Amino acid sequence: MPSVSFHTLGCKLNFAETGTIAGQFKGQHYQVVPFGEAADVVVLNTCTVTEEADRKCRQAIRKALRANQEACVIVTGCFAQLRPEQIAEIPGVDVVLGANEKFDVFRYVQAFTKKEKTQIDVSCIDDVTEFGAAFSASERTRAFLKVQDGCDYTCSFCTIPKARGKSRSAVVDDIVRQAEEIASRGYREIILSGVNIGLFGQERGDHLLPLLRELDRVNGIDRYRISSCEPNLLTDEIIDFVGASRAFMPHFHLPLQSGDDFVLGKMRRRYLTADYRARVDRVLSVLPDASIGADVIVGFPAEGNEQFDQTYAFIESLPVSYLHVFTYSERPETVAVDRLEIMGGSFVEKGVRTERNRRLRMLSEKKKGAFYSRFEGQYRSVLWEREQSHNGMTGFTDNHIRVETAYDERRTGEIEMAQLGRMNAKGHVEIPEMESLPVLQ
Repeated sequence: MPSVSFHTLGCKLNFAETGTIAGQFKGQHYQVVPFGEAADVVVLNTCTVTEEADRKCRQAIRKALRANQEACVIVTGCFAQLRPEQIAEIPGVDVVLGANEKFDVFRYVQAFTKKEKTQIDVSCIDDVTEFGAAFSASERTRAFLKVQDGCDYTCSFCTIPKARGKSRSAVVDDIVRQAEEIASRGYREIILSGVNIGLFGQERGDHLLPLLRELDRVNGIDRYRISSCEPNLLTDEIIDFVGASRAFMPHFHLPLQSGDDFVLGKMRRRYLTADYRARVDRVLSVLPDASIGADVIVGFPAEGNEQFDQTYAFIESLPVSYLHVFTYSERPETVAVDRLEIMGGSFVEKGVRTERNRRLRMLSEKKKGAFYSRFEGQYRSVLWEREQSHNGMTGFTDNHIRVETAYDERRTGEIEMAQLGRMNAKGHVEIPEMESLPVLQ
């Protein structure tokens, strides 16, 4: 039986799409093996949000070839869509597939062997209107379900619209059927994934809330999370629905990117800091125990010392629970690079960017520690992961606190009430002995 391995870089949407590509290979009787082990075919699903993502792609290709020099290496995803010729120059790459082509691998690749010349199949993404359905539900307890793709926004730092095309969405009935299939496989939690989920259905005059209502009715799925939602698209109605829903968890991820209004304007974001604070306050007024995460970019060209200090102070004052901190990376064919003169005239020094990233990551740890400490001694529902790690097992509470306890195979995949202890050195909240705790139905 031929074998295939997969490696995914980037966002939850990429993981959902990798799951669908893996399904194609399983349908052709391929055995899926862990990435890094010898395989006949290796598929890399790439990201190009930052220069670091590009570097990791090259690193993954080298790792795949070390395991098997004769492996057929296929590279797809956003990096492949934007820079196919650049990828083709990397020694060992056999096939480059674009965003349209990755869902039909066996149509484009006739022979999964080493090639003298890299095969490139990358079509224009600009006019794509078809939605490529995808979900990932393998050995994990949670499944990633793709509900939306592409983006109609024009943020000055971002290449994703060029890599993914215009916003488009699945129809509600199809997503519900996929959720029912995921439930039939024994999964308890679904993470709704997309490039800009808040735009769901807008291309056909629809919107996100009806989808959430229908998913809430799917038997067998006890938990949903919305992977990320732009603050200007997170409406009061959505927040109120989550507050009253059966299965949507008190957990939101709201991209911020900067805590300075001048920088937000240069980034072409569609809100100001006052708007962002209002969204956070609204969430917590409805769901006081909610976890709220934020994305932040440091070192954007318009971010001087004053602007960064403003960002730091703004985030420090916000009741958010954690940060995802990204260092700005110059992306070709973005406004921030092509029109640098209107951004501020020069790029921020790399060392300054690194120091700002460090400071915000430290602030994130402080925020996370304070949030976790709030719930010490309280009971919260926990979904236990199937994977065993260092003789223990971990899981997430409803409000996204990472917890850890001694491994017990009987509990894997179960949802239980657990009393939260203190955070350990790994950043997990310890759970004491749980012999008498009830399993939630």
